[in-house]
Amino acid sequence: MAQRSAAASIPTLDLRDYDLQRADFVRALGRAYREFGFCCIVGHGIAPALIEAAYAAFRTFFALPDALKRRYHVAGAGGARGYTPFKVETAVSSMHPDLKEFWHVGRELDDGPRRTLAAAAVMPPNLWPQEVPEFRDTALALYTALDALGARLLRALALDLGLAEHWFDAHIDHGNSILRPLHYPPLPDDTDGSLRSAAHEDINLITLLVGASDAGLQIRTRGGSWLPLTTQGDAIVVNVGDMLARLSNEVYPSTTHRVVNPRGLAARRSRYSVPFFLHPNPEFRIETLPGCIDVAHPNRYPDAITAHDYLLQRLREIRLL
Repeated sequence: MAQRSAAASIPTLDLRDYDLQRADFVRALGRAYREFGFCCIVGHGIAPALIEAAYAAFRTFFALPDALKRRYHVAGAGGARGYTPFKVETAVSSMHPDLKEFWHVGRELDDGPRRTLAAAAVMPPNLWPQEVPEFRDTALALYTALDALGARLLRALALDLGLAEHWFDAHIDHGNSILRPLHYPPLPDDTDGSLRSAAHEDINLITLLVGASDAGLQIRTRGGSWLPLTTQGDAIVVNVGDMLARLSNEVYPSTTHRVVNPRGLAARRSRYSVPFFLHPNPEFRIETLPGCIDVAHPNRYPDAITAHDYLLQRLREIRLL
């Protein structure tokens, strides 16, 4: 059932097998995350036309003049919504800012119980670039599709962890999840030690990456070497974040990854990608699952922390707050 991706060792799984061969799919997904923390997913049902339309809108925005884009930057907000300029985010492991700019789209809260549970101070309203009218609808459509896909994958992981299939559902239904259109501009003549994205781990439960077909993404293997990861066709890369690693007592480790600087003509081209960071609800307590603790695997995280407090802690570390 599991194929191998273009990166040689990273498994590619077909999500349609979750309905056809559920036990096999669950085992394969759990094995991929235990071994690599990454896998590629095909058969996810997200229309290529939606992805193409979203990318077109994002490219249009990033092509706007810098001064205009900066009108959508909210200083002191941790990049929660709107635009974050070039060379602002800095990985914990790096002394140099990343060579990227990005936009954050968050969950649209209605006036029902989800707004009551997630205070406006925690989840501010979205900003939308007036210069790109198609940005809003395509971004929200892609957000909704990836949110649903992430929920399906978490059901498979719940089964692999010995939980009820829908265990995660009630813990992610108003999560502070983020869609992040990313632009890596052509490299400056002097990068001054910066990478497009320095080595880091993601903060959230799982990340779904749309558009890893351009070279540059690398993951660090358990042996310490760097493994390039590019996708073919409509494959979406899905990796473990630190919140899931903590929740699972490192049953699923959060794998370090980076985006390296290209050479030659590729250095003069832009690179785009769109990760979706799936977060639990802000009030969710990240507390090690009892089934992931035993004599051979003592609890590495005895102190519980809410998802929102953990997020704030990590945003300070990467200099967004």
